[in-house]
Amino acid sequence: MKIPFLNLKRENERYAAKIKEAVSRVIDSGWYISGEEKEKFEKEFAAYCGVNHCIGVGNGLDSIRLILMGYMDQGTIQKGDEVILPANTFIATALAVSQCGLVPVLADCDNRTYNIESQSVKEKITSRTKAIIAVHLYGQVAAMNELKQIATQYNLKLIEDAAQAHGATHQGKKTGSLADAAAFSFYPVKNLGTLGDAGAVTTDDKKLADIIRSLSNYGSGKKYIHQYKGINSRLDEIQAAILSVKLKQLDEENQKRKELASYFSRNIKNENIILPYNKEPTSHVFHLYVIRTKERDRLQSYLETKGIFTQIHYPLAIHKQPAYSELKDLKLPVAEQLQDEVLSLPFYISLTEDEKTRITKALNSY
Repeated sequence: MKIPFLNLKRENERYAAKIKEAVSRVIDSGWYISGEEKEKFEKEFAAYCGVNHCIGVGNGLDSIRLILMGYMDQGTIQKGDEVILPANTFIATALAVSQCGLVPVLADCDNRTYNIESQSVKEKITSRTKAIIAVHLYGQVAAMNELKQIATQYNLKLIEDAAQAHGATHQGKKTGSLADAAAFSFYPVKNLGTLGDAGAVTTDDKKLADIIRSLSNYGSGKKYIHQYKGINSRLDEIQAAILSVKLKQLDEENQKRKELASYFSRNIKNENIILPYNKEPTSHVFHLYVIRTKERDRLQSYLETKGIFTQIHYPLAIHKQPAYSELKDLKLPVAEQLQDEVLSLPFYISLTEDEKTRITKALNSY
């Protein structure tokens, strides 16, 4: 039997009855955009993260973009300003910066956590730098204490890209409450994932929250009155209702992900494989379980012959992507090493005991 990289159908089966009930409730209500379900989830997720404001939006890319747009409408950030972000991340982090007319400045990554490296951030700061985006990659919280110190020292905005880290904690606080504002994606594969595209912004900054709420609704706070040149990016009622169902189980499911990660870390014993580093027991919710090896492509092919399917997150650092060819001459050695060595294993809590055993045995026999 094949072990797919992810079996979303199987993962969602445990929610099926409640999801169908929630969707039916929305259909029967006759109200599908910006209604009670969205408002309910926003309140629930704000409380979960420990912040005062949550704005549900259309997707994770827009959540980052809207934060930057909000700061630009405040005058805090202006077109042409620089935003520092890690080179090893999904391209959406950089696209949001570019689409706002800002300049993405890539920093290198920590060789253990794979998150943005604080010293590299400091080296990239110029008079035009206005913000840092800290990506909590693969579910592990970035070095927020160090990044906060840098942001304070240089009067920069600190933004969390928490798209892969729903429910991760740092010193007793959850992601979404660790910076000036945070961006989330609820894409179906996430720890908190819905059945379509969806995202959210969280913050304690009321002024920023009010601007983002208007910006996401065509720049309007009152129907047909448009204060800002906004966009259409709203969390729809069906996705919000599904998220409310799944949010109730998020901590429990994150705990199961940690237990699965512990199982792999205890049982994978191969000197050619580097296992994930976990600095703080609560700071990693293992959106992905990412190993490293210098023979990554050979290992991936070998696992496929055993019926085990993997993915690479990410095969090209941002500055090596064709879309950012203007950055191709940057030298970011850790990010460039990671792109050639990382491999994401099948990792979902509905993996059976047999499947977990097959994965570990195959890795140990390589």
